[in-house]
Amino acid sequence: MSTAVVSPIKVVLLDIEGTVCPISFVKDVLFPYALNALTKDLDSLWDTEAFQPYKIAFPPEYQQSKEAFSAHAADLIARDVKISYLKSLQGHLWKEGYQKGEFAAPLFPDVADAIARWKASGLRVMIYSSGSVPAQKLFFGHTNATPADLTDNISDWFDTVNAGLKNEQSSYEKIAAKYSSEAAPAEWLFLSDNLKEVEAARAAGMQSLPVIRPGNLPLPVENALSAEAIIDFSSINPTEA
Repeated sequence: MSTAVVSPIKVVLLDIEGTVCPISFVKDVLFPYALNALTKDLDSLWDTEAFQPYKIAFPPEYQQSKEAFSAHAADLIARDVKISYLKSLQGHLWKEGYQKGEFAAPLFPDVADAIARWKASGLRVMIYSSGSVPAQKLFFGHTNATPADLTDNISDWFDTVNAGLKNEQSSYEKIAAKYSSEAAPAEWLFLSDNLKEVEAARAAGMQSLPVIRPGNLPLPVENALSAEAIIDFSSINPTEA
């Protein structure tokens, strides 16, 4: 495992699923909740003004009937397709569950303290997830930490709409370019459980480390990056970098 020795950094960019929370929360709690909510509430939502942006974002052939819309959404969820119009819909459906306290984002024990420590050290902490920005804000606004709302500690939010696909170098270049006057790409540290994302971030000039968390699939031993993986954020201490 890595000792997480990094050069001085100004920004920590975090993935969510498998990095700050268990993959099981997304797959076993959030995905089924969205599917159940869609099945239960689609009749009442279908013609409402608030639902129209989510409906018209779907391909035209799935906008024609509730049945086609629901079946397409269910298929995408089952296959974990990371497409922006589905992610936006899921975020909309999760909002009620978060607000009613039906679930809270189960952060790994070190995460909230690390985010607070990084912010206190003068770093910016940002999020980059395939989930929509509204869904990211719901997640960090309703966690199992104390206090539960961590959104004030997050400086910015990126998803596949405002940044691009997470396994593409250009996405990380776009993110870094937004803050080019404040931090060079090499002063960013991206943490993710996905080696392809780590590779893309490094190709863009960022520092990046893989993360191994409980419930994640083992990283492939044949990939040299796996030997650099960290198991929590405790060793990422910018004041010592």
